[in-house]
Amino acid sequence: MTRTPVSSTGQRKVRPLQVALASFVGTAVEWYDYFIYGMAAAIVFGPLFFPSFSPLAGTMAAFATFSVGFLARPIGGIVMGHFGDRVGRRSMLVVSLLTMGVATTGIGLLPTYETIGALAPVLLVALRFLQGIGVGGEWGGAVLMAVEHAPRHKKGFYGSFPQMGVPGGLILANLVFLAVSTSLSDAAFLAWGWRVPFLASAVMVIIGLVIRFRITESPDFERLRQDESQERLPIVTVLTKSPKQVLLAAGAFVGNNTLGYIFMAYLLSYATTALGLARGLILTCTLIGALTWLLVIPWASALSDRHGRERVLLIGYLGQIVCATVLFPLVDTRNPALILAALIALAACMGITYGPLAALFAELFPANVRYSGASLGYQLGSILGGGLAPTVAAGLYATWQSSVPISIYLGGVSALSLVCVALCTKATRYR
Repeated sequence: MTRTPVSSTGQRKVRPLQVALASFVGTAVEWYDYFIYGMAAAIVFGPLFFPSFSPLAGTMAAFATFSVGFLARPIGGIVMGHFGDRVGRRSMLVVSLLTMGVATTGIGLLPTYETIGALAPVLLVALRFLQGIGVGGEWGGAVLMAVEHAPRHKKGFYGSFPQMGVPGGLILANLVFLAVSTSLSDAAFLAWGWRVPFLASAVMVIIGLVIRFRITESPDFERLRQDESQERLPIVTVLTKSPKQVLLAAGAFVGNNTLGYIFMAYLLSYATTALGLARGLILTCTLIGALTWLLVIPWASALSDRHGRERVLLIGYLGQIVCATVLFPLVDTRNPALILAALIALAACMGITYGPLAALFAELFPANVRYSGASLGYQLGSILGGGLAPTVAAGLYATWQSSVPISIYLGGVSALSLVCVALCTKATRYR
């Protein structure tokens, strides 16, 4: 019989599905905030904040500000991981959502270069950095709330709910951007329409906060608090006792995250500027791909509960290597059907390689340093993966005027993650 966790007050039963759904909603809101920046960087930030640059250089500069958020993510993971292991998971989820909401709304209100000159890109970078802090502390807490409330034999499935928040946020961001960009002229979108998705974040953050205030603390952390067994400096303990696990976690994630940000950010810029394809076509194909990603995540995660995390992840990464290699050749055909097929296949593989990672990361670290360890591994992987991917891809294309080097790059990082997943087998001691 499955045990239902009980809150520390002993007054209210907590259903794992309730906590998992709350993690999904809050995470989707945060990732919506994060992704609309990537879309704006691909479409409008170049001419609005770097008008003196050429179109290609302006896009690269915009993607460079996009990467700043990744540099901040480990800081958010370390700081919120510390307090998440010391004070509790739930409180840090509230802090991370507030941080993200303030930063995103601020971007929506930010004057452009034409109004305040060089101060505009400086403020843009600062707000992007704040976004990185927020999302850096979000993932570890959301995942642990879902996994630590879950029954032992369903941790992969329940852990998939915050993972679904990533494509969920991407779908929401695509829908909003698609609606705004298709209902306005190019001039109106560039003048003010791009601000609407950022300002809409304020309402979504309020909804997310209401939901998060209604869930209770993780039972694993409650036991730590009752036993007074929290670590004084969790991040130091992780780095001295579990450095191998941190590196393997980062390596296992880097391939998925690299492809994810090519899929979510760079491909839009490449297809519209280098190939001259319609923005609406790419946004629609990305939206369908994101829906595929969303649906595959819980299925793959449930399979990992039955057949093992490593087996499912290895199969997923083998498929991802193939999809990564053929993605750009198919996009280069300019054939809408082939582009859609490529993105659906890639999204399915990304779902397989992303969903089970939540439970896998939780199983790599003991409860007293789990927030810090899982967050650090994830955020390091994000810097080496998505943090560099759009800029590296843009640089490779600018240098070679060909998508072939990009395909080699994407296949290589996917192969690296496959190796790291294979090495994770002996490191997962806390199942």
